[in-house]
Amino acid sequence: MISIQNVNKWYGDFQVLTDCNTSVAKGEVVVVCGPSGSGKSTLIKCVNALEPFQKGDIVVDGASIADPKTNLPKLRSRVGMVFQHFELFPHLSITENLTIAQTKVLGRGKEEATEKGLALLDRVGLKAHAHKHPGQLSGGQQQRVAIARALAMDPIVMLFDEPTSALDPEMVNEVLDVMVQLAQEGMTMMCVTHEMGFARKVADRVIFMDRGQVVEDCAKEEFFGNLDGRSERARQFLAKILSH
Repeated sequence: MISIQNVNKWYGDFQVLTDCNTSVAKGEVVVVCGPSGSGKSTLIKCVNALEPFQKGDIVVDGASIADPKTNLPKLRSRVGMVFQHFELFPHLSITENLTIAQTKVLGRGKEEATEKGLALLDRVGLKAHAHKHPGQLSGGQQQRVAIARALAMDPIVMLFDEPTSALDPEMVNEVLDVMVQLAQEGMTMMCVTHEMGFARKVADRVIFMDRGQVVEDCAKEEFFGNLDGRSERARQFLAKILSH
């Protein structure tokens, strides 16, 4: 579903990504972790061309992002993205947040878009809040709306960029529960997160990044179960994260 081939990216003279290679198969859940500043969020934003890269290629469901002929808005409409800070439209109701892209991008009628949006809102447990505005919801509720909004576009893959890092600890689980359910239903997912419990529960593979490079790319059992086989940097990271 996603193939990342020798991707390199610079901000001016600073190289943020160096020769990154990995792939995500259909129905696979891949967790990307690593220290702050390691390039995780940048890499995931390159997958739907929110960030340009200067060298290499990323192919999503057969469409090359580096190919100038690729229709990037069309590709983005098929790739669901959930951000750290929800990115809901504050002036629109929850229902309007869920329907605007369906009508403007997919060309759905208002009735069909509303029906789809409300069904997904129900799925994330928030149907009673349909007429509220984002500011009237908690952070965890807003993030669940953001997931429902992404799903309303019938994505072929879902990208999550640290979806729980801006939340109060009590709200983290309500978002992770929705993500676990998605994973169990076979959604292809690439998720940047520090939630190692989530990684252990649903990830098929774990990618560990450091200083813009993919240092580890292995099955979850291998990553968590065989520490001796991990790089020194990954061992240090896991020791800090798993000791709490």
